[in-house]
Amino acid sequence: MIPRDLDDVLEALANKHRREMVYVLGLQPMAISQLAAMRDLSLPAIHKHVKVLEAAGLIRREIRWRTHVCHLDPGPLARAHEWLRHYERFWTDR
Repeated sequence: MIPRDLDDVLEALANKHRREMVYVLGLQPMAISQLAAMRDLSLPAIHKHVKVLEAAGLIRREIRWRTHVCHLDPGPLARAHEWLRHYERFWTDR
């Protein structure tokens, strides 16, 4: 059985834009406006993706005056990695 928080992480990562956001936020924190410029997406679209990632616990948002800066929280990724490690034997045995 998959824990609910893992469901949230896997659902959040099912979208290519959110996976890319997680990747770049793993390199450095970024403002929402920077994330929007990278993907050529509207600010409302980026805000929706950020909310999904926040709900899954993958990022946290810091508000600096009027700028919202996103930071990666790798904890949920570690739990997903633990769950996937169970299936590693299928990949290594072949």
